[in-house]
Amino acid sequence: MSALLSAERLVAGYQGHPVVRELDIEVHAGEVVALLGSNGAGKTTTLLTLAGDLPAIGGSVFVSGRPSRSPLHRRAREGLALVTEERSVLMNLTLAENLRLGRCDVDRAVELFPELTPLLARRCGLLSGGEQQIVTLARALGRRPRLLLADELSLGLAPLVVKRLLAAVRRAAVEDGIGALIVEQHVSQVLKVADRAYVMRRGSIVLQGTADEVGRRVRDIEDSYIPGTAPKAGAGDGASDPAR
Repeated sequence: MSALLSAERLVAGYQGHPVVRELDIEVHAGEVVALLGSNGAGKTTTLLTLAGDLPAIGGSVFVSGRPSRSPLHRRAREGLALVTEERSVLMNLTLAENLRLGRCDVDRAVELFPELTPLLARRCGLLSGGEQQIVTLARALGRRPRLLLADELSLGLAPLVVKRLLAAVRRAAVEDGIGALIVEQHVSQVLKVADRAYVMRRGSIVLQGTADEVGRRVRDIEDSYIPGTAPKAGAGDGASDPAR
């Protein structure tokens, strides 16, 4: 079965200047994939290019096995949901109005996040940062997308909120069959819900494997965050070496 989303030899960046080079990645239906790496590794650039928000400089992006150069708004109509690190709630509208405006299944959103029920009539500007991020993700998952791309869901949030957000993504993958690609700095948290993971360094994949395989190499991931070091992929634990 072809991947919901994949890239082959992807080159991505800004104004013709590559930040990401020769990147291969794929996400299948029903799986959660983590994209890890230090600040500046190219994770967000990769995510935005896969979403169609940035045009690819080179290589190919495939959606459901077909090459695509569609912009974000068209991919969104075809079932892609993008959650950026900026919480996209309308502060003067109530939580319920934010959900309805997002054309999502409100019942499904509340089913995933029942803690939103007593807050439905509250203006989003009065919610905490964690609650606003829950609304943002609930609205995205409530649309029942085929594919979710999420950038730093945990930014500035308490660990308990991060756990709730990631658990909802895992549940949507299992129950709704969505594929999810999550950029995340909280390595241990995201690996608890992920099926597979990629680690980026300076625009390239330097480590990939199942969540368990990558989890056993947390030291390598941390080393990849430090300039001048690089993990030695494939050293007897099943993680694959992308041979960059």
